[in-house]
Amino acid sequence: MNALDILKERGFIAQVTFEDELYKAFDEGMVTFYTGFDPTADSLHIGHYIPIMAMAHLQRAGHRPIALMGGGTGMIGDPSGKSDLRKMMTVETVDHNVSCIKQQMARFLDFDSGRENAALIANNADWLRGLNYIDFLREVGSLFSVNRMLTAECYKQRMERGLTFLEFNYMIMQSYDFLELYKRYGCILQAGGDDQWSNMLSGADLIRRKEQKPAFALTFKLLLTSDGRKMGKTEKGALWLDPNRTSPYEFYQYWRNIDDADVEKCLALLTFLPMEEVRRLGALKDAAINEAKRVLAFEVTKLIHGEEEAVKARDAAEALFGGGAMGGSVPTTALTAAELAEENRLVALLARAGLCKSNGEARKTVQQGGVTVNDEKVTDVDFRFTPEMLSGEGALVRKGKKSYHRFKLA
Repeated sequence: MNALDILKERGFIAQVTFEDELYKAFDEGMVTFYTGFDPTADSLHIGHYIPIMAMAHLQRAGHRPIALMGGGTGMIGDPSGKSDLRKMMTVETVDHNVSCIKQQMARFLDFDSGRENAALIANNADWLRGLNYIDFLREVGSLFSVNRMLTAECYKQRMERGLTFLEFNYMIMQSYDFLELYKRYGCILQAGGDDQWSNMLSGADLIRRKEQKPAFALTFKLLLTSDGRKMGKTEKGALWLDPNRTSPYEFYQYWRNIDDADVEKCLALLTFLPMEEVRRLGALKDAAINEAKRVLAFEVTKLIHGEEEAVKARDAAEALFGGGAMGGSVPTTALTAAELAEENRLVALLARAGLCKSNGEARKTVQQGGVTVNDEKVTDVDFRFTPEMLSGEGALVRKGKKSYHRFKLA
């Protein structure tokens, strides 16, 4: 199959430029393409996972991916989809985040230098941080129309609140990235999230105008639920790929508990299962759809955290929901005797563990009968843990039907 057909069949593609030309390029030989990742944190989250999986599919089809770290653009911050100016980060913070993200990339892309289409990691700090501003304006800025830039979707929301000149430069710098990667590696395709469409069009247009060569833009659909909400949000916030931010068990449970209507789409986008199997699992109905959810949760957790952690998370979930012993992968807070003596209230520990957003929400949840401790419902908002309760395996707390946390003595 042509690489574009693979992505289409699995539901990745949102928009593409010069589609017939790009089809031909994929048919004729290896295409070098890139996707950018701005280092706004020291970990990727599930929102980055769709572009990463698409990159992996394209590499498996024989094409060469470049993962571009935004060590330069991260100093500015992408205004796309943001109502306020992003927090300014120091050079040290940006560089630290870049190094962390590089390690996560290796789980998905093959960087083996022995293969022709080995993945590359580039950092736009290498060419952006040392730019001469006057030369840059003359060489690149002169090719951009301010009138056209102001119509871009990525700026519209910010225009209402106030768009800084700093952020206004972002589109030009991202476009320059594409030009630089074209010159260095023969990169002719930029791929990424659909919120980057305006920036990508500008980059492809810059190459076509300045180099008189073909260049393309390809965007992927955002990960949304069947009713249009963003997926990957938990009570604690984003669903991170770093196990220190989102445990493998929490990660597994998120996918185990998604809506029935979203299962087939997620299997296609988030796993490498053959589409025949995706369609078979997606067609299951009623209680049988739980088989598909278990497969989805296991496959995605395995890709992110490795098979060993996926097995632990699966076994822990099955033990909990089957009434068995507590699994080792259940999120756990270990309290010292001094910490327990200082704060032993259930409502406070629910908030500390992230099961509730605040003590107030925890009190309300307990009052409404939404919390159990070791399978016993607790409705007393003054419930307190004793050292004896937390000895050994500790106490298993459940909020609602699906959120578990273990408290034990350190």
